[in-house]
Formats: sequence, structure tokens, C-alpha cells
Amino acid sequence: MSKGAQTRKVILQVAFELTYRNGYQNTSIDDILKKTHVTKGSFFYHFKNKDQMGLAMVDEILYPGMKKVMIEPLLDSNKPIEELKAMMKGLLFANSFFDIRYGCPAVNLIQEMASVSKDFNTRLKKLSNEWKKAISAVVDKARENNTIDRSHKSEDVALYIIAGYGGVRNLGKLYGKGSYDQFYREFVLYLEGL
Repeated sequence: MSKGAQTRKVILQVAFELTYRNGYQNTSIDDILKKTHVTKGSFFYHFKNKDQMGLAMVDEILYPGMKKVMIEPLLDSNKPIEELKAMMKGLLFANSFFDIRYGCPAVNLIQEMASVSKDFNTRLKKLSNEWKKAISAVVDKARENNTIDRSHKSEDVALYIIAGYGGVRNLGKLYGKGSYDQFYREFVLYLEGL
């Protein structure tokens, strides 16, 4: 990797970490520069402005990382209900980067930026749509093998799961890990009752 590519990657990684802890709008270019020791000229060589950097952060840092923990565990599903449980358990309890105090970086960005920036909305919707599609495919497989009742629409179940995840990640900021435990117990009962 060239020095320029490495500098760009460092900027995006630090921007992601600061955004996760402080919010996108509360993270300034100067905050990023201070932590990376990159010059302002170097920053603007790589990005025209903060939003261009923010969109690159979504595309190159957030999206691949979230895809790995939200979507990939559901591909090639053989035991649909068990894989949905494992995916949620991994998201809530096994991801060492996620800090309960700060919630989920994707959910946070959706709340903060989706309504104020069409570009952010489009980028963040891409991840959400892919996750919904992956969950729907797992639910369809469970419907086909009669693991769940066929009356449940796969897209409805997927939206319910995504909404529940987003909600508990936010409530965890208030109530701590216990809320994850409570949610996961009910999530398992929900899946088993389908």
C-alpha cells in the first residue's frame, strides 16, 4: 500500500472511531487531524470536504465491517432460526469493537445523518437493505422447510428484527448490558414462536 493510500486509510479509521464516540456532526476535521497528525493539506488532498470523507468512511470502513457481522453470518443458511439467533448474539455480545455506551455505529449514523443528508441516507440505506435482504432470505428458507409458519412475511420479520436491534442498541446506552440480555431472551422466544 502506498504512503498516500495508508494516510487516507488512517484518516478514515480515526474519523470512524471519533464519529462512533462523539457523533459525526460533533467530530471536526481538526479533531481528526489532531489524532492522526496529518496536515490539513494532506486531508484536503484526499477529500474535498468533511462530507466526502464521511461518505468514504461509510463506504470503506463502516459498510465492510458491518457486512461482515450482519450479513455474512446469514449467507448459505442451513439452520435458519439458529443462524438468526447466532447473528444477533454475535452483534450484541461478541463484537469487541462495539461499546455499549456508544451503541451501534451504523444505527447512530442513521439517526444522525439519514434525515439531513440525501447522500448519507443513500449510503446507509444500502447496508440496511442488504441486511434486510439477507434476513429475508433466511426467513424464506425457514418457511420453505416449515421451520416457521408460512403466514409470516419474510420482509416483515426482517424489518422487525432490524428495528429491534436498533432499539436495543440505543436503549443499551441508557440501561447497559442487562438490556441486551433481556432483548436477546425475548428475541429467541420470538424466533421460536414464528
